[in-house]
Amino acid sequence: MLLWEKRAFLKGASIIIGVDEVGRGPLAGPVVAAAFLFHPLPLKKFIPPSYKEKIDDSKKLSPMRRTAAFNEIVKKSLFGIAIKDHIFIDTKNIYRSTLAAMKNAVNNLIRDFCRLNNKKENDIKKDICILIDGKMNMDFPYKTFEIIKGDSKSFSIASASIIAKVTRDRMMEEYDKIYPLYGFRRHKGYGTRLHLEAIQQYGPCPIHRRSFAPLKAQVVNYI
Repeated sequence: MLLWEKRAFLKGASIIIGVDEVGRGPLAGPVVAAAFLFHPLPLKKFIPPSYKEKIDDSKKLSPMRRTAAFNEIVKKSLFGIAIKDHIFIDTKNIYRSTLAAMKNAVNNLIRDFCRLNNKKENDIKKDICILIDGKMNMDFPYKTFEIIKGDSKSFSIASASIIAKVTRDRMMEEYDKIYPLYGFRRHKGYGTRLHLEAIQQYGPCPIHRRSFAPLKAQVVNYI
């Protein structure tokens, strides 16, 4: 899964960052993006990462394996996370919210990289390459590769997807404690039959996305 990282390195990049998001489809909760850099320093030669846990598209891993991979990733890498909540999503729409979260995650990572290495962004701009999952039309001022199904083709994007997925899942599990009627722990806000039946019975709660069907057709009060 390092083909795209090697291509970026051969294009002159020594700071190769994967970025992905989770949570575009759910009816409730935030969209979460993560950016991932497996080497904390610029490299003069390409050194493959050494990870014990399986790194793959987060959707392909069981919750147990995903958590194990997450724990190893956050110990060995530099990463950035950004979250856009349901209010931002309803105001800006999900596409713009996703773009904003992904850009913020990358910016957060680069800010931390510069701080840790006593660098300024302009000093390293030419060394950066962003590997993006899918065609997202992102106007980064760096070299970029947009990769269809990148979370199953790039180690860096797959790692970012695991960080984003575990982070969002944990948020939804906390929301489940606050709004236990909806089963957020089980479906994480996606439109399952259980979730739709709960919305029909109880109406939406404060973290539901009012701009999403079928919620935007309902005129109800918060529980």
